[in-house]
Amino acid sequence: MSILDSIQRQIPPIHREGYPFIGGFALASLLLFWLWSPLGWIGTILTVWCALFFRDPVRVTPVREGLVVSPADGRVSMITMALPPAELGLGDRPLPRISVFMSVFNCHVNRSPIAGRVDRIAYRPGLFINAELDKASEDNERNSLVITTPSARIGVVQIAGLIAKRIVCFVKEGQAIGAGERFGLIRFGSRLDVYLPVGTKALVSEGQTAIAGETVLADLSGDDPSRAYRAN
Repeated sequence: MSILDSIQRQIPPIHREGYPFIGGFALASLLLFWLWSPLGWIGTILTVWCALFFRDPVRVTPVREGLVVSPADGRVSMITMALPPAELGLGDRPLPRISVFMSVFNCHVNRSPIAGRVDRIAYRPGLFINAELDKASEDNERNSLVITTPSARIGVVQIAGLIAKRIVCFVKEGQAIGAGERFGLIRFGSRLDVYLPVGTKALVSEGQTAIAGETVLADLSGDDPSRAYRAN
């Protein structure tokens, strides 16, 4: 393997949603170099950051039935019992909820926490307060999905953050989706909430770093035999 090949293997691919933004940052950097070179270097640093923000690395997902994986890169910010958003149609009693907060330095491609069928997608406009706050689940702009499996229904909510101004969803209602498959993206900094069936125990703790499509959040089957894996 050549040195160039080795370097290329360390650079993650960029999601197509990021190309217009990276191009805009790069063009602005060229203009800033023309005005004053120190500003151009600042623009270059911001261009590199933008490229990293839209990175879309390959993930290796455990695929055993019942495993729920993280839908986002970031920090597990909250594990609690909470009433799911009404648009999910998951009932009117509190459910176990695991929240993963994404900073502006995390990869923002969102992945399905479980294999199943996308039964519902519901967008709701709202505010752009700090996504780490608990009230962001109710007040902020969000896009909610219900994924149905043969034995359970899982709610996944994309929540806009303080500077996130666009929630992107790649899937449609009725579509089959595999665990770890890409279903959306949020720009720039936000949170994902996962609502689990009553009685489900979290296999992560608050403050833990989660990796989208890889970190196991919960096990709906209640046991943990040997696992198989798949790269996405």
